[in-house]
Amino acid sequence: MTARISLIPGKTRGHRPRLQMLLLFLFGSAPLLGAANQILCSLGSGTATYNAYTDERPTPDAMELAGKVNAGLGAICRPNCPTMAMFRNTSAANVMLLVTSGQAKIVYKPEFFTTVFESFGDAGIMAIIAHEVGHAMDANGTAKWMKPDWNPELRADAWAGCAFAKMNITARDLRSALNTLQKYPPPSYPDWGTRLSVVRTGYSECGGTVAN
Repeated sequence: MTARISLIPGKTRGHRPRLQMLLLFLFGSAPLLGAANQILCSLGSGTATYNAYTDERPTPDAMELAGKVNAGLGAICRPNCPTMAMFRNTSAANVMLLVTSGQAKIVYKPEFFTTVFESFGDAGIMAIIAHEVGHAMDANGTAKWMKPDWNPELRADAWAGCAFAKMNITARDLRSALNTLQKYPPPSYPDWGTRLSVVRTGYSECGGTVAN
């Protein structure tokens, strides 16, 4: 069944959620190494207006798609996987990965996820989440097949490609995922040709076989 991204406010609106109260969707319990009180990645502007006090629980459909990314990458990093929570917040940039005292969280703007879904479907949302999760994976160490000259954004793309392979998505969904990453790059990003090559490397190194 196709998951739809909803803008319906959650029951926690107006209250500051505690991370311990939320469903953690990533794999293990290891904190992010060397990270404290910083934004690791942001797609779109608006980081200055972000207000953590207005964080809300993510919609169940967004968590369902995040769970698929989790299932894809979880086997790779166990037992040293990062723990991450996810929130929605209308004051956030399109999507942000933040770390506070070693605890990571993805915060997304509901309208952004709706726009991505309308253009690229579930695969588009999973591509965005996979890139952000890739940053969390990268903060805990790189894979042997990653090149030393890749910067953090490229390594996050490589992990996203790996996630696509591990999720065993269809050729059609893979195209949608790639189109999403191309359309919504972080600031100061390399050209798409460089990024695409890196995503494909991650995809093939993690067992992907669908032609694209």
